[in-house]
Amino acid sequence: MAASSIPGAPGGRAPAPAGKPRQPSLSQLRAFAAVAEHLHFRDAAAAIGMSQPALSGAVAALEEALGVQLLERTTRKVLLSPAGERLAARARTVLEAVGALMEEAEAARAPFTGVLRLGVIPTVAPYLLPTVLRLVRKRYPRLDLQVHEEQTASLLDGLAHGRLDLLLLAVPLAAPGVIELPLFDEDFVLVTPRDHWLGGRSDIPRAALKELDLLLLDEGHCLRDQALDICREAGRTEGAPVTTSAAGLSTLVQLVAGGLGVTLLPRTALRVETGRSEQLTTGYFADPAPSRRIALAMRAGAARQEEFEAFAAALREALGPLPVRIAKG
Repeated sequence: MAASSIPGAPGGRAPAPAGKPRQPSLSQLRAFAAVAEHLHFRDAAAAIGMSQPALSGAVAALEEALGVQLLERTTRKVLLSPAGERLAARARTVLEAVGALMEEAEAARAPFTGVLRLGVIPTVAPYLLPTVLRLVRKRYPRLDLQVHEEQTASLLDGLAHGRLDLLLLAVPLAAPGVIELPLFDEDFVLVTPRDHWLGGRSDIPRAALKELDLLLLDEGHCLRDQALDICREAGRTEGAPVTTSAAGLSTLVQLVAGGLGVTLLPRTALRVETGRSEQLTTGYFADPAPSRRIALAMRAGAARQEEFEAFAAALREALGPLPVRIAKG
């Protein structure tokens, strides 16, 4: 039995004998999906803003490309062939997937939307994240911020391998392929037991660190390395005793409150950590006080570089009330 002719197909021909199908175009799929929905060429053409001859031609071209008859046409109506019934559902799935792709691309083009995977070091996270989260909620409500608290080496590995997008940590890093966006500098403060002879002073010389019973974080924390650098600059010998028995600043401070020694805290951590005990006091160093710099870090050539630079500028503004010296952008 001869195949039915298709309106708009050249000469009313049926599709060519089946061979290896050619890949259809989105325009052909869109035309076929419209006809499958409306079962009327004129209505389908109007629905997708296409002329009826162009629509008919697109459907005929799709049938030829696939080697399958999709439609049956009588004098009164258009029907889907059995193959057309099956492929219409597939065509709709493809078109929906392409629509979702375009929506995702539009979202990607819009700044401060989608997922931002932020890595933060433990000696920064508890003290700066409240400010970061308020900023994101207020200014970037469409941004899906995901926070990962890890030590510096792990964060840099995550950045290099694409697991993380942006880092919040102490610098300099001296890491190839990483761009630093400075946020602020903050001084270190000496935290001592309440009756310590250096407690309450505002002019502590760095040389005082030479012989103190200093409590530091465990290996792997950048704050430990920074504190040791400060001690070396102060003339502390390599063999001077250093008690290393804490994985976090909260534990360090409690050890100080128990009279086991003294420690160095960054100014942003001072209010949170010393507010838990009345057995503590603080002392401030004479100028220039030892300090650290906190920055955002991103991959060189990151696709979202402009977005991250704008985020750094907004964060500098938001961090203004903290006891820090804001860096210039």
